[in-house]
Amino acid sequence: MSQDANDAAGVSVAGADAQRVMRTFVIAWVCCTAFYFLEYAVRSAPAVMIPELAAAFRVSALGVSSIVGMYYYTYAATSLIAGVFLDRFGAKYVIPAGASVLGAGCLMFSLPDPLMGDIGRLLQGAGSAFAFTGAVYLAAHGFPAQRLATAIGLTQCVGMLGGSAGQIIVGPVIKSYLSAPGFWVVIGLGVLTVAIILVTLTPKEKLTPSSAQPASSWLEPYKVVFMNPQSYLCGAVAGLLFTPTTILDMVWGVRFLQQDRAFEYGAAVVTASMVPLGWAIGCPLLGWVADKLKRRKPALFLGAFVMLACIVQLAYLSFLMPQWITLLLFGIGSGAAMIPYTIIKEVNPDRVKGSATGAMNFLTFTVTAVIGPIFASNFGRTLGATPDHAAHLRHSDTFWIFVIVLALLLSAALRETGSGLAHQRVIPLKAA
Repeated sequence: MSQDANDAAGVSVAGADAQRVMRTFVIAWVCCTAFYFLEYAVRSAPAVMIPELAAAFRVSALGVSSIVGMYYYTYAATSLIAGVFLDRFGAKYVIPAGASVLGAGCLMFSLPDPLMGDIGRLLQGAGSAFAFTGAVYLAAHGFPAQRLATAIGLTQCVGMLGGSAGQIIVGPVIKSYLSAPGFWVVIGLGVLTVAIILVTLTPKEKLTPSSAQPASSWLEPYKVVFMNPQSYLCGAVAGLLFTPTTILDMVWGVRFLQQDRAFEYGAAVVTASMVPLGWAIGCPLLGWVADKLKRRKPALFLGAFVMLACIVQLAYLSFLMPQWITLLLFGIGSGAAMIPYTIIKEVNPDRVKGSATGAMNFLTFTVTAVIGPIFASNFGRTLGATPDHAAHLRHSDTFWIFVIVLALLLSAALRETGSGLAHQRVIPLKAA
C-alpha cells in the first residue's frame, strides 16, 4: 500500500473516531435535556400550588413568593461554579452531581417547615444551574458550529416543555391525585433516577494540561468572559427578556389570572401554561431563524418585538383576542432570550465555552433575582387587595413593557456575531 493510501486510511479512521465521539456527546446531551425538563418543571410548579404551599409552610402568599424566589439566588451564583467545573473536569460527574443536588432539594421542599422550604429551594436552584449549562456544554461538543444555535434552541424547547408540564399537568395532579408534598417527593426521586442515568451514559473526557492547574487558576476563564463588555450586554438582554416568564408567569401568572381576570383555577393554569409552551416553539424556531439568516440580532429583535406587542395588547387591547392566544404568542417571542446565549459563546474563545454559559446564567438570573422582589413588593403584594382589578393588571403589564423596551435598547449595542458577516467571523475579545 502506498504512503498516500496509508495517509488516507489514517484520516478516514480519525474521522470515524471523531464522529463516534460526537455521537456519544449527543446521546449525553439528550439525557441532560431530560434533566433540564425536570428542572424547569421544578422551577414552574410552585405557581399552581401557592395556596397549598402557604398552608403547608404556614405563611402568606407573599411569604410563599419569598421562599420560591430563593431558587434564583443560588441558581445565579452556582452557574459560575457549574461553568468552571465543566471546563476543568468535564461533564461525566459534574452534571450528575448537579442533578443529585436538585433531587435532594425537592425532597427537602416536601417537608412542612419554612426553613426546610428555604433550604430546599436553595438546593433546587444550586442543582438546576448544572442542567442548561451542562446541556449547552455537551451540545457544543456534539454538534457542528453551524447547528449550535438550533441545538441550544431545542434544548430550551425541552426545558420549557417541562415548564409547561409543571403547570398544566401538575395543577390537576395536586388537585386530584397527589398532595403538594407528595408531588415534591415523586419529582425528587425522578431527578435522582436521571442522575444515575447521566453518570452511566455521559462520556469521560481526557483532562487537558490546563485542567490540572492549581485552583488559583480556575478563575482565569471567568476573567476572560467578564473582561469582555459584550458578555454583560448578553446577560442583561437575556435577563430582561427572561423575567416576564420566570417572574410574571412562573411565579405570579396563575394568581394574577384568578384575581385580576376572574379566571377559574383550571382555566388560569391552562392559560398561564401557554407561555412556556410558546417557549417550546419559539426557542428552536428563533434559533433556526438565526442560523438560517446567519445573523443573530434580527432574530433577537423579532422575538422581542413580538413580546412587546403581546404585552401591550394584554394591557390596553385585551378584547382583541383570547388571552391564551396572546400568551402563546408571547411565549414564542420570548424564545429570543436564548439568542444571547449563542452570542456570548461567539464573542468569547472556545476554551471558555462552559464558563461563558455559566457566566451567562449568572448574569441572566441575577437580573431575575433583582427584578423579582421589586415586582412582588409593588404588584404582587397588592394582588387582590385593590377594587379596580383591571387597573392593577394594566399597571403590572406596564412594568413589563418598560422591561422589554429596555432589553430592546440594550440589544442595539450587541455586536452581530453571525457568520453572514465575513469580516466578523473572528471575534476579538474587547468591545469595539
